[in-house]
Amino acid sequence: MASPPGTEPIDRAVSRLRTQGAAAGAASRIRGDADRATRALCEGVVREVAAFRDSANPDILPELQAHIGELLAVACRLLAGEPGDLSFAERHAERRAEQKFPLDAVLQAYRTVHRLLANLVRDAALAAADEHAQVPRVVAAAAEFAGEYTGLVGTLVTSTYVQQTRLLAETEGDRRTELLNILLYGYDESDRHAADLLRRAGYLRQRQSYCVAVARSVDPGEMQNPARAQRMADAITKELTAPPLRTIVGIRDNLVYAVVSGTRRISGWTAPQSLLADRVHPCLRRVGPAALIGLSNDAPSTAHIPRAAAEARLALDHADVATRVMPYAAISLRQMLVARVRNELQSTAPPWVDAFLSLDRRARGTLSGTLRSYADCDMNVLKAAQALAVHPNTVYARMRRIGEATGMNPLGFHALSDLLLAIDCRQRQTHG
Repeated sequence: MASPPGTEPIDRAVSRLRTQGAAAGAASRIRGDADRATRALCEGVVREVAAFRDSANPDILPELQAHIGELLAVACRLLAGEPGDLSFAERHAERRAEQKFPLDAVLQAYRTVHRLLANLVRDAALAAADEHAQVPRVVAAAAEFAGEYTGLVGTLVTSTYVQQTRLLAETEGDRRTELLNILLYGYDESDRHAADLLRRAGYLRQRQSYCVAVARSVDPGEMQNPARAQRMADAITKELTAPPLRTIVGIRDNLVYAVVSGTRRISGWTAPQSLLADRVHPCLRRVGPAALIGLSNDAPSTAHIPRAAAEARLALDHADVATRVMPYAAISLRQMLVARVRNELQSTAPPWVDAFLSLDRRARGTLSGTLRSYADCDMNVLKAAQALAVHPNTVYARMRRIGEATGMNPLGFHALSDLLLAIDCRQRQTHG
């Protein structure tokens, strides 16, 4: 059986020990006292690497001992001139990556093992060497063997750990993507796969509230740059990581979506906590001046999250640099009606709408401004004139021009409401 790739330096060190009559004997002595040697190496690692002492994972220490036992067993096979299978190192690395045990602690453990193993092999080789052996050469060959062997194992562990971490990250990313899609777009309760995924992620627990935030840059074009969109997603994730909130964030259709969940009440006997959206709102205000964010109302269960996402998108349409984080609860009924009909107004608007808007453009917006001031002043011409800093006769003159262009009396409630709705709808079409 051929030696594993990269073992040539190890073979040369074993050959030097063999010429001193020490290789096979060293392997035999280590095998004969393998349990004690394994315990000694384990104790050395635990003593010198704090991560093994501090870990609360009950599998860490037993698996470390098993790994060191395999490491010694393969070392003995190599010293005896037998083929050694290094796949144990890859299995160990995969397991450590799955446990999210820090790689630097694993590599620090190998540095400790290297030193202890060098002493172990040196003592066994000197005890087994024949009477003609040269002690300095035995010591040097033992140190070379230990260094090359632990170095090769450490290299295999590092590359496998990194590869497994990337694989796990991709798998986790795929799982989060699927989970976010299920939450945002809804699912049928008969879909067992969706239900199992939600249950494992903790989204089917009782007494939970949910809300959705949808964000984009002030400049929508920036969201087409994946790096900039990801930076915004990272900024939102950073602000929403404080417990007890749980957040899952992703990018969909050049928008950043965040589904936030939190405890609605501790138990059935306790009073409900504050609304989740109210708790999330101040966090989102810290995201930064370049972000516009829409925030939904609370949703009582995962089945209502698609509706919450629609609320957040509508709220985002009403966010601006003055109100960067717009809660859905802050949108007026009038704004909702305008958002609902604005796309239909182009084909169904009465003929006077275009006539009025054309006249208002020529008047540099003074006519629409007069209508808004008149409405804000509770249809009081004198107060509107004062707010506009013009003479009341100017207000009457503008109202007369509007009436001539539209055939409507803007001083009356119904005509005023229709005119303002038309202005709002067309402006949202232009700017939205």
